[in-house]
Amino acid sequence: MGSAYVVGTFDTKGDELRYVAELIRETGVPVRTVDLATDTAPSDTAPSGVDVPAREVAAWHPDGADAVFTGDRGSAVAAMTQAFARFLPAQRDLDGVVGLGGSGGTALVTPALQGLPVGVPKFMVSTMAAGDVGAYVGASDIAMLHSVTDVAGLNRISRRVLGNAAHALAGACAHPVPAGDTRPAVGLTMFGVTTPCVDAVAHRLGETYDCLVFHATGTGGAAMEKLAADGHLAGVLDISTTEICDLVAGGVLAAGEHRLDAIAHTGIPYVGSCGALDMVNFGAPDTVPDHYSDRLFYPHNPQITLMRTTADEVRAIGEFLARKLNACDGPVRFLLPEGGVSALDAPGQAFHDPDVDAVLFDTLEREVRQTENRRLIRSRHHLNDPEFADELVAAFTDATNPTSAQSTSTARS
Repeated sequence: MGSAYVVGTFDTKGDELRYVAELIRETGVPVRTVDLATDTAPSDTAPSGVDVPAREVAAWHPDGADAVFTGDRGSAVAAMTQAFARFLPAQRDLDGVVGLGGSGGTALVTPALQGLPVGVPKFMVSTMAAGDVGAYVGASDIAMLHSVTDVAGLNRISRRVLGNAAHALAGACAHPVPAGDTRPAVGLTMFGVTTPCVDAVAHRLGETYDCLVFHATGTGGAAMEKLAADGHLAGVLDISTTEICDLVAGGVLAAGEHRLDAIAHTGIPYVGSCGALDMVNFGAPDTVPDHYSDRLFYPHNPQITLMRTTADEVRAIGEFLARKLNACDGPVRFLLPEGGVSALDAPGQAFHDPDVDAVLFDTLEREVRQTENRRLIRSRHHLNDPEFADELVAAFTDATNPTSAQSTSTARS
């Protein structure tokens, strides 16, 4: 067994951090405490209960410890954040970690937690956990626990909350859950309007692969790519690239500018398609920006309003995709479903517009630099047709077995 790390600023949260550490030790799990204080003149002697003093962590900054202890709180915290993000993933005895903090401590600790592999237990007790925690969690599996009271002393509330966090981490460290599957894992992206396609593909691949399905909500695509970057995926079927619509048009489920970068960096087999590139996501109708008032909308539910993409937007989406695909040296197959790209983009449905889809497909065909290893495949089918699922599986088989290359590279299926 390795150690449970308890991390935070011992100059301001020492009592709380020592309390959590002692509760974990009482369960029999080894503990290592890490101080992240940014005092201007830290003592060479660690504070009581600290195993790793702040100066040792600060030494992991690219410019050394003196870059952390500047005397200016803002720059010092930013530098310690950078140092800790380098320190934590390098600890070979780390079985899990819990951090405590307010807004500053949460911003200091969580970037390092995001850098740990998915599956490593990571908890953050924070005064910020009752609000929007997207920036703190990112694409990782950090468990945010609302402190309820401020992390400012031990009382009848904080003892219970901190105790829950301590015992949750101790349990996770003492009883790790094995993967329980020897099949290679593949990532698939799904949206509600592409579900029939993704379900069919997962069913066809299920005997050979452990299919991990990600909801294409911005963080879903990012989470899939983090797993790819961490070496957990043997390939990707990026069927629902819709997050790029929101990036281009300012929707609420946007992918970041780094979408698809992990595919390029790792070179893993990639099969993509145009799933739900006909829509941009907003919240309730009154949240849609005024400058979109003349657009075509579809009420998905009371909280989600969908907006049909235009020819200009899909042209920009196609250019973004092409730029990313051109950076990939690994096997790439990208399928163009000419029958429609989502459940709403079908004959008789609200977003059916073959002319706009044609702009998307033509942009991709013009901009993607096709090679033997990087191919576009046109299909006459709708994305949710069973035949299209067959074509995706065939393309993935081809991409993962490049020596058995098929002759469908740019042909119409």
